[in-house]
Amino acid sequence: MTRIGDRRKMPGKGLSILSCWAALALAPAMIAGCARAPETDAQGFTIEPDFEKSLQQRLLDAKPGEVIDIPAGKYALSRSLSLAANGVTIRGQGMDKTVLSFARQISGAEGMLVTGDDFTIEDLAIEDSKGDALKINGVRNSVIRRVRAEWTGGAKSSNGAYGLYPVQVTNVLIEGAVVKGASDAGIYVGQSTNVIVRNNRATGNVAGIEIENSTGADVYRNVASGNTGGILVFNLPDLPVPGSRTRIFQNRVESNNHVNFAAAGSAVSSVPAGSGVIVNSNDMIEIFDNDLKNNDTANVIISSYYSTGFDGKRGMAAAYDPFPEDIFVTGNRFEGGGTNPGARYAPLKAMAGGALPAVVWDGFVNPARKTPAICVRNPGAQVLNADAPGKFAKARLDTGLDCAPATRLPAIALPAAMTKDGRPGR
Repeated sequence: MTRIGDRRKMPGKGLSILSCWAALALAPAMIAGCARAPETDAQGFTIEPDFEKSLQQRLLDAKPGEVIDIPAGKYALSRSLSLAANGVTIRGQGMDKTVLSFARQISGAEGMLVTGDDFTIEDLAIEDSKGDALKINGVRNSVIRRVRAEWTGGAKSSNGAYGLYPVQVTNVLIEGAVVKGASDAGIYVGQSTNVIVRNNRATGNVAGIEIENSTGADVYRNVASGNTGGILVFNLPDLPVPGSRTRIFQNRVESNNHVNFAAAGSAVSSVPAGSGVIVNSNDMIEIFDNDLKNNDTANVIISSYYSTGFDGKRGMAAAYDPFPEDIFVTGNRFEGGGTNPGARYAPLKAMAGGALPAVVWDGFVNPARKTPAICVRNPGAQVLNADAPGKFAKARLDTGLDCAPATRLPAIALPAAMTKDGRPGR
């Protein structure tokens, strides 16, 4: 195990961190010296001139099986970090104790870029990166555990797009994370396969959690609140990999009413404030056993690509299906919502009795299919068919969607080594 910062001296004692660990078995006076907090500058950053150089060198030199252990402290970094080796773990002392801050970043497209297989990162924070906080690209077996990604200056379109961003990854586990302030999605999983996103908290982002063009995902026991949209499952037309088979369950999705601060022209710039769960152009989706509350446009929105406002503005892959199909909504608990819908759906508010119902469907259907198989078997939950193809002329409460799929989607299973937490209880 490699510990970064081992040579850092404690104020007034001339003791390095390494000496302090050894001192635990030595004189009480030495132990007292080790108990002192590390020296910090006026902005609260740990004073360790060689930290950034040392950390990047350890990442460059890392070997399979190596654990790079980062001590507690708030460290200022000026450039992106990168890791290409397979089988490496990066471990801090807690998401509020070990902080990698990129507030002073002068180069690089993200905070950290990882291109190695069998990667784990846990128990640290990445703050204020110029671009994405953590990007993992084109690998197998990635674990993100108890990591906080945050832009501390609040909601700004100049914030990085993605907090935690695995893309083109086979086998993904994101758990126990906290994401705040992303101008696109706090947690974004794109073009990936076999995904679990669980026990995370997303707040103050445009999209709290987004599964995009990915196949086989379980999203559960998360809290998404205070975002523009809580949980999104999208298929975009200009990506080579279509997505399907996502289960969204046992989540708390409430009060996602933040003004949309996404960059103009981005996919999520079309998300209306007040969106709970959105399924856009994706197939084989199950939404069940969730608590969905006080999302001002609607608690659940099911829509096609033609409702995004980007129709004709993006290229479309040959295999792209713009229609949502085989959607099952069941066993959820709905409360409030629909009282202040975004501009696109605002004209429907009066027709619906002053508030949009629990589920809003734009009404676009694939002419090549007999039925879209959109099923809502959720007692007490009404569905508004917005008739977007007819410009809302025949918008109505649709009572003909009480159905269920012949078979349910299976649970996602990851390799056992990925789900083993070496620090349970943190």
